[in-house]
Amino acid sequence: MHMPEKAVVMGENEIGRTLIRIAHEIVEKNKGVSNLTLIGIRTRGVFLAKRLAKEIFKIEKKEIPVGTLDITLYRDDLSLVARQPLVLKTEIPFDVSRKKIVLVDDVFYTGRTIRAAMDALVDLGRPQVIQLAVLIDRGHREFPIRADFIGKNIPTSKREIVKVNLKEVDGEDKVGIVIKDI
Repeated sequence: MHMPEKAVVMGENEIGRTLIRIAHEIVEKNKGVSNLTLIGIRTRGVFLAKRLAKEIFKIEKKEIPVGTLDITLYRDDLSLVARQPLVLKTEIPFDVSRKKIVLVDDVFYTGRTIRAAMDALVDLGRPQVIQLAVLIDRGHREFPIRADFIGKNIPTSKREIVKVNLKEVDGEDKVGIVIKDI
């Protein structure tokens, strides 16, 4: 199924600048990095969280713990996704209890992924606070969830897909919009 690209909305430089800005916003909102952790939602959220941790290190000269969260079994649409879902590993090498956690994802859409991520996190402990950082917010919320840190708002129709490419996964940094075939 080929989906034609409608537009490129962010390139490598803009993604880099956006992550620097979000890193500064995270440090500012949390009054530093004390007790702060980043947890990326598989797959691209993990790489964005690692990049944000590097940017925060440049600002504060402190390492921020980064974890990886797989939400597959927490999805409310699991039966629609696959008969045999591929469950990947959650790797959070620290106790989430009483931590300031910034969940990181690439595209914020209906809110269902974030709700599943919060359910998964709370099963691991009781964080002090959970914040959300997203590269792209495309709207169309189905849950009353909002992002604390947004790279770019891109209003879309439901026929459009926001495709985030990252070097670590796709070989290039780019955000594009493609049209779904009907």
